[in-house]
Amino acid sequence: MLVRRQPLANLPTMTDRAVIFDMDGVLVLSGPAHWIAWAATAKEHGFDLSQAEYLAFNGMTNIDICQRLFGARATDSFTAQIGAQKERAYRSAIANAVPLAPGCHAVLASLQAEHLRMAVGTSGPLANLDFVLDGGAIRQFFGALVHADLVQRGKPAPDIFLSAAALLHVAPKHCVVIEDAPAGIRAAHAAGMRVIGLTTNHSEAELRDERAHTILPDLQSLTPALIHSLLR
Repeated sequence: MLVRRQPLANLPTMTDRAVIFDMDGVLVLSGPAHWIAWAATAKEHGFDLSQAEYLAFNGMTNIDICQRLFGARATDSFTAQIGAQKERAYRSAIANAVPLAPGCHAVLASLQAEHLRMAVGTSGPLANLDFVLDGGAIRQFFGALVHADLVQRGKPAPDIFLSAAALLHVAPKHCVVIEDAPAGIRAAHAAGMRVIGLTTNHSEAELRDERAHTILPDLQSLTPALIHSLLR
């Protein structure tokens, strides 16, 4: 007699798995443009920002960055002014062509073909997110979009990634985060998610120190098979 075995309840289906992408340094190679914009904005307000200092807060929200740079000067109104000025400079720097990571479209299409749900979880503002998604023609791949304006706490707190998982209706333990920044990797761990680090702006050693589960040199090295292997 043929016995039909029921699937194990604790095994996720393909559509119960999700990939959550950081935006800057992952989907778009915007590090140089952000660095130039931050350096120019900080200098205009009396702070000579080094590239090492910029990389130390890479991945954080403008509010957290302003508090680090300006201390007591970082009132709500001052922070809003600085953030708006910096983001205008950033969007101006990439206005002629959104610098999508090589292979971005192909990677996203391959994950979509595997019925993996996808989201963007960025510390950037909505205007930047819209600029990249529409300018790079990648909006159609994502079922959820979370930006800094939607959460109370930015990375390294887990709020951005947990919000993305909730919008996708996928449990955090079935999510893989793709990140380039130490703050983002810490946020993924805090959210209870697996995390892949890309050595876009930080060294392999730095990402290993943050306990990234896997480290890749670039986005185009990402495959559906790797995602599935991390979620077994």
